Amino acid sequence: MSSSAGSSCPTIPSHKHRRSSRRSKGCWDTLDTDSQSALGQFQTLPLEIFHMVLKYLSVRDISMLSMVSKTLGQHLIHYISTSAGTRRLLLQDFHNLELPGRREGASVLEHYKSLGLLFKRCTLLLPTRDRLKYVHKVLSEVSCFKLSGCASPLHCLGLKCYGVLLQILTAGWDELECHRVFNFLWELSNLARKVQTVVSSRAGSARKLELRIRLYCRRVLLNHWTHRSDSAFWLTRILKPWPIVNQARLLYIIFGPVSSLDGHVVWQKMIEGPTDETSLKGLAEAIKLLYGTEAREWTVDDVISLVDELSVVPQEWLMENNARLLLLSGNNVCFTFMASKAVNGRAVELARLMVFMALVCEKDLYCMDWVVRMMQKVCRVFSTPWERNNFLQCLENAFAHMLMDMLQAVLAGGHDEEDSSFLNLFHLVNAQANLHKEILYLAMRSSPNT
Repeated sequence: MSSSAGSSCPTIPSHKHRRSSRRSKGCWDTLDTDSQSALGQFQTLPLEIFHMVLKYLSVRDISMLSMVSKTLGQHLIHYISTSAGTRRLLLQDFHNLELPGRREGASVLEHYKSLGLLFKRCTLLLPTRDRLKYVHKVLSEVSCFKLSGCASPLHCLGLKCYGVLLQILTAGWDELECHRVFNFLWELSNLARKVQTVVSSRAGSARKLELRIRLYCRRVLLNHWTHRSDSAFWLTRILKPWPIVNQARLLYIIFGPVSSLDGHVVWQKMIEGPTDETSLKGLAEAIKLLYGTEAREWTVDDVISLVDELSVVPQEWLMENNARLLLLSGNNVCFTFMASKAVNGRAVELARLMVFMALVCEKDLYCMDWVVRMMQKVCRVFSTPWERNNFLQCLENAFAHMLMDMLQAVLAGGHDEEDSSFLNLFHLVNAQANLHKEILYLAMRSSPNT
């Protein structure tokens, strides 16, 4: 066969001539033979036709295609950056998608999960910083992905989509790489200066900025993680650069109660009157997260100091709200906080807190024997019988003083429908009765004659 091919074979054109004769294939022309072979059958298609084929593939299919070869992945990186690629991939209908009966919001979030997987796969061989720069370059055209880029952030899915994309992109990355991701986002959004503004200003004086920081931290950095260790890592990154006073203020901005009308942080909620569990749930969950074993950079003293500091943001809370926060934060946080007061000789303050614990349990329908068991644990912290007896005396004195104060409020009140003084007195009397009932039950069960 070699002799029959002989001299009748046509002359092979030079490389220069071959490239110019196929100029319509666009960036295929720049490839050498080995790179072209990595394209498989796609090397026979003009680049424009290749891009047309991509229109018929889902985003997840394109991400699978990017894993075929390094060369194909590079061409997909190029395609994503083109105007046709960004129009196809960067959906921007983020507003009014969470109305009742509509499912578009969920589909947009799923789209950005798939897009995060595409970015993850096609940039797999790049260094972390180059991956982040590339993703930022592509996403920078979407204003709703920026901290202050959307005019209506409360009704926008942009930051949620950005958050799920980043979660998929960085899933499985080691801690050092995640540090780089946070630092990149921290610099990109200028968060340090903006956080400094809100934590050092008078509470509520920069309401719009407080809201944007809250939404960015929650929707981009915190809400999408399935493992508590990941959530603890990102919350630690947000809080740790700041002194304890600023940490407490920032924690309140991110997780504290907000207005149902405009979403702004309600700073007077804990000061003006008793609040409900809903207003404290976010703060309690954050405290439990930092106290847990997943938050390796936080000591017990760190968390207890943070809780103590939080109770005076922006001014000293009502003791009932402080007690409710501790109850929601779990047994370990609650006991550790109270034990620290016992160790430091703050028996009077501890006794008042225990009374409010009983009041909250009565109001919120918790079992009163929980308070009795907590009292038993706290009493074991005292080093001498005198300290324990002094605490119990302070507890009864606190009940007596609170009852007298509430009774005076009832006698001075107008007893109209808005007056809660009588209801508070009713709850406190029942709390004291139920607490003493549980103590008597315990005493009778432990009596050797029963």
